[in-house]
Amino acid sequence: MPRTAPGRALPVVQGLLCGIFAAAATPTALLAAALLTPSIGIWLLEREPGRPVARCMALCGMAAAAFPLATLWGTGHRLETTLALLADPATVALAWAAQGGGWLLAEMLPLLLSAVSTLQAAARVRALQAARARLEEEWGIPPANPETPTGAMPSGTAPVQT
Repeated sequence: MPRTAPGRALPVVQGLLCGIFAAAATPTALLAAALLTPSIGIWLLEREPGRPVARCMALCGMAAAAFPLATLWGTGHRLETTLALLADPATVALAWAAQGGGWLLAEMLPLLLSAVSTLQAAARVRALQAARARLEEEWGIPPANPETPTGAMPSGTAPVQT
């Protein structure tokens, strides 16, 4: 019997476990699959390492699917209850909207954090420039030329040879 490469058997085992779960708990599997369809689709399409967008969408979707799943389990775990929950547009809309919010969060948060970081750096530069100007005035040092980079020689001067 040929041996499989390390890590190749995991998807097979996961598929078998998912099949067993779907057969043993069909109402739960059907409800979860229907409510988490956007997350499942993104999970299949996203190629980023770690799938950050799919993870964020799935977490938001699972949070929105918790109440319908609890309702299903609390009312006898029947297929009729699953179909009734899926027939309610508000249930599906809430779960899908939550996943849309997760997508928006995953896409916009890096841009927002970049903007905040840029504003913080600009504020720090202004504070350092104000402190430098105050120290130049206090110590009687001539103001620095802002066009001259730090460490550059002013025009017309040559470095000292030793």
